[in-house]
Amino acid sequence: MTTTGRDRRARWWNSLYWRVGLGFVVFVVALLVVQSAIFIYWVDRPGEGGPGRGQLRRVLAAAADLGRAFDEGAPLGARGDVEAVLQRHNDPGGALYAVLTDGTAVAADGRPVPDGVRQTAGLMLRRERLSRDRPLPSGGPATYAPIQSGGVLKGLVVAAPPPVSGFLREFTRVLSPQNFLLLLGLTAIAALVLVGPARRRLAGLEAAALRVAGGDLGARAPDDGRDEVSMVARAFNRMGAELTARDASLQAADQSRRQLFADVSHELKTPLTAMRGYLETLQMDDGGLELERRRRYLGTVMDETLRLERIVADLVDLARVETHAGALDLRVFAPARIFERVLRRHEHEALRRSICITSSVAADADQLTGDPDRLEQVVENLVANALRYVPDGGAIALAAVATGDAAILTVADTGTGIAAEHLPHLFDRFYKADPARAAGPVGSGLGLSIVKGIVERHGGRVDVASRPGRTVFTVTLPQLDQPASASL
Repeated sequence: MTTTGRDRRARWWNSLYWRVGLGFVVFVVALLVVQSAIFIYWVDRPGEGGPGRGQLRRVLAAAADLGRAFDEGAPLGARGDVEAVLQRHNDPGGALYAVLTDGTAVAADGRPVPDGVRQTAGLMLRRERLSRDRPLPSGGPATYAPIQSGGVLKGLVVAAPPPVSGFLREFTRVLSPQNFLLLLGLTAIAALVLVGPARRRLAGLEAAALRVAGGDLGARAPDDGRDEVSMVARAFNRMGAELTARDASLQAADQSRRQLFADVSHELKTPLTAMRGYLETLQMDDGGLELERRRRYLGTVMDETLRLERIVADLVDLARVETHAGALDLRVFAPARIFERVLRRHEHEALRRSICITSSVAADADQLTGDPDRLEQVVENLVANALRYVPDGGAIALAAVATGDAAILTVADTGTGIAAEHLPHLFDRFYKADPARAAGPVGSGLGLSIVKGIVERHGGRVDVASRPGRTVFTVTLPQLDQPASASL
């Protein structure tokens, strides 16, 4: 996957990290600039509402001193005398003036008094009304205080408003280019510190997501931390683990399906091939085959047909067990009856081969809980499997006991035993340990798989132990206090 230059440029503008970082920098810088401007304006603002009240006090103090000087008969006619009084109350950041009723105008700094201040003070001394059509000649709001002596108005003390250039000069002094760059750099560093960790973890999450999208289900995002980004990363990792497990399950199921198709094809092909060969021979016969050979051929075809029927029936049972089709009919049953029916079913073969089949049920196991029909199928398959490998004159023993909260059914035989390398695969579909050891016809290879499936549906397990001369299949079934139906 490639990224063009235009995409890279667009990514800069669309990046959440850049938007958050730049937004933080702009917000902090703008906030400090506005606060500085408001502070400087408020400090320099004259009037009664803010720190400019200090200027009003200076004006009142200067007017009071001049009034007392008039009361004491001091010679204030000279400009220098008035200027000396004003200088005691003057502020280097402002301009203080005195305008007397005789027209004398004096500045605290000795400079000429602006015409606007002189004219405005003259209007106020003459008590002329000001209107919107006649604005203040001084150019802005100023602070005035009357000079009184013996109840007579002698003049005004005026503090002119600071010029606009003074505000800009103070603002530039507070936020000089060096200070502004320092402020910008510090806020940029703060933005990187705040955004950097989240950016790195989100980048790791993005990389892991791209790897998963590319097929690497083992990719994981860094999930250290306790914030929301870490919570999203942990949720992503859980999703990845579930996807990995599901993928492994799907692959195993697919492999199992492929193996099943191959095994079924192989198992069905053998009897079908035999049947086809005998049927073709019979079809080509023009009456030359002896009656006995014809019967033997037809008997072989019948045997192979029955074999196909058993394979198909076992496949149906296995499919029902593995797909959990239907429901288990859990109820109380007597294992002795199951053993009895199975023994009757194989009585003829046992007598023919002189095999002794016995059964025993412990007193505490005469009533068990489970699906009797399915468990009878389990015992039937185990006994049929034992008959295949028990030599003539051998013995098969069925037993049922109870221990704690479980019931144990066992099927033991005196066959030649099963080699250790075959034991882990006995319950695999179509697995045949050693067909050469079979005393009877070889089964479909599905019987033990069906046994395992039924037992596991009951929540139990099936085990096998074997040595030369003795093989024991043990079925362990959990027992319920009260029977109930379980849908699987």
